[in-house]
Amino acid sequence: NSFIRIGQIIDVQQSITSLVHFQSSLFDKLSTLKVTMKVLAALALLGSAAAFAPQQAAKASTALNAFETELGVQPPLGFYDPLMLLKNADQERFDRLRYVELKHGRIAQLAFLGHLWTSAGIRLPGYLSKVEDLRFEDVPAGLAALEKIPIEGISQIFFFVGFLELAIWRQNEGSFPGDFSPGTGFPVGFLGNPTEEEKIDLRAKELNQGRAAMMGILGLMVHEQLGGSIPIVGEM
Repeated sequence: NSFIRIGQIIDVQQSITSLVHFQSSLFDKLSTLKVTMKVLAALALLGSAAAFAPQQAAKASTALNAFETELGVQPPLGFYDPLMLLKNADQERFDRLRYVELKHGRIAQLAFLGHLWTSAGIRLPGYLSKVEDLRFEDVPAGLAALEKIPIEGISQIFFFVGFLELAIWRQNEGSFPGDFSPGTGFPVGFLGNPTEEEKIDLRAKELNQGRAAMMGILGLMVHEQLGGSIPIVGEM
């Protein structure tokens, strides 16, 4: 019995010794981790300070000043480029981004109106697909329509939009971005005969409406996934 007790005591002592070694090793690792975190934090602060250095700010602002008088720089935001897409950009780069912005805005306006239209229950008469016994009135509004429309219908939409993009509504070279008016299969442009000042005003309004529509259709898609009810549209 004495030998058994002595053996148990030795085992306990060994366990305590191992625990002490483990605790010491753990403290060493924590200390190293704290030092590493402090170094990373210091580097992050240095990086943030460098981002706001006067020389860098002056360099960036000089590159962006060229676009501060462009169409679309309007109150209350003024020149707004939080992602710095125009940093070190030339006029060609700006015109390309403006062209894309206008196109997205026009599509978003159609999408927003289409969402309101279908959410109100308005549909084309007849069948979308007789083979699948699917009528237009059976197609829900919003993103849920993608799950209901057959792949053949999605393909038709895709190729029709591609045809309009490549063959019909093309940029008029030498004119302002988004000008599809001359030489297109489906004439588009200003109604009537506005003056140059009125044209600039109309173009500015189109930009604002397109930007609002992009936010609007994004909001509708988000609310559609969240569910609930919103004014005008109703139940999502």
